[in-house]
Amino acid sequence: MTVTWTSGYNIDEAYPLVEWGMVAPGGGVRNPTRTPAGTLTFNRGSMCGEPARTVGWRDPGFIHTAFMRDLWPNKEYTYKSGHELSDGTMVWGKSYTFRAPPTPGQNSLQRIIVFGDMGKAERDGSNEFANYQPGSLNTTDTLVKDLDNYDIVFHIGDMPYANGYLSQWDQFTAQVAPISARKPYMVASGNHERDWPNTGGFFDVKDSGGECGVPAETMYYYPAENRANFWYKVDYGMFRFCVADTGHDWREGTPQHKFIEECLSTVDRKHQPWLIFAAHRVLGYSSNAWYAAEGSFEEPEGRESLQKLWQRYRVDMAFFGHVHNYERTCPLYQSQCVTGERSHYSGTMNGTIFVVAGGGGSHLSSYTTAIPRWSVFRDQDYGFVKLTAFNHSSLLFEYKKSSDGNVYDSFTVDRDYRDVLSCVHDSCFPTTLAL
Repeated sequence: MTVTWTSGYNIDEAYPLVEWGMVAPGGGVRNPTRTPAGTLTFNRGSMCGEPARTVGWRDPGFIHTAFMRDLWPNKEYTYKSGHELSDGTMVWGKSYTFRAPPTPGQNSLQRIIVFGDMGKAERDGSNEFANYQPGSLNTTDTLVKDLDNYDIVFHIGDMPYANGYLSQWDQFTAQVAPISARKPYMVASGNHERDWPNTGGFFDVKDSGGECGVPAETMYYYPAENRANFWYKVDYGMFRFCVADTGHDWREGTPQHKFIEECLSTVDRKHQPWLIFAAHRVLGYSSNAWYAAEGSFEEPEGRESLQKLWQRYRVDMAFFGHVHNYERTCPLYQSQCVTGERSHYSGTMNGTIFVVAGGGGSHLSSYTTAIPRWSVFRDQDYGFVKLTAFNHSSLLFEYKKSSDGNVYDSFTVDRDYRDVLSCVHDSCFPTTLAL
């Protein structure tokens, strides 16, 4: 587990550290440990363009990250961040508790939250720059109230919508801190974090306001081999998440395509049966109005290089944001529904379910009036998805509205390991008749 916080102390002014330990059965902390933290920052010259380099610039302070290692799975821990000043005085932050993650393959109740495109908003109703995330406080508050009923969060891109006004990163991190201080808060890179012309990205647009990914890459830890490339894998109990970066080219022959295939192909489905793909821009399917106008129902060349990988390695679900609404498809391959079921899936796995979960808080997106055959459920409202794995064979999917936390769409999956192994179209390698 990592802990990241911001302070005004440079490394030569104070020594950053985290004090942590397992919560004892009768209360108190068992064998408290102090772990040093690394320190990073960035300057105006790190920004790629305006307004981030000019009127939007704000000194971010110093960002500290400490690693708590060798945790006992599913045990409760407490921690607090702090600084040892040059005179030996200790300055401490608040204490928080968290539950250590399960080991890969561990059979226990595991509950995942997924959404994108949340943003931030003013609680007093005052106006501000880029004030177009009216649902963000509803999503935040509903998740805070339900903290005891989920284990990990995936925010799949478009976090604060700072758009080059860096003080809004502080506002966003403060808004989600009641969640991220107690639950693993995993992030993906969205167009409003990364996209800027001539910076090595795939899209030559100015959506990041000149940030070109620097604040996101510095303020949130994620286990990427190269943090300038925002793609990584997460093993969480019976789940494997392959998180892609749609700010960089994902097509065949690129480093990211190689990563995606490696991530999908190396999971042991006996022990981690639930395989999830996630990215910000829609590389799968969406009946959003602007995609429909292009006739593709996806980003340009979105799924063409990936759908055979999803099929071959039997990806259960692919999640996307970017489009600010909710939509779920049938299990699909090559734009065709592979089953008529809508609420319960069992037996041989023969297609991937695609989900747009971009209703975290930003202004809502409209659909095309004609509903495609593969679209099972659409909702133009703010909400998030919850996945609950009960064991290696049974999973519950729920879509909840942020306004009340109630379930408005759901389905269940029940299957065995042999159902993943069974060959369907384009899923198995060639065989031989040799004895």
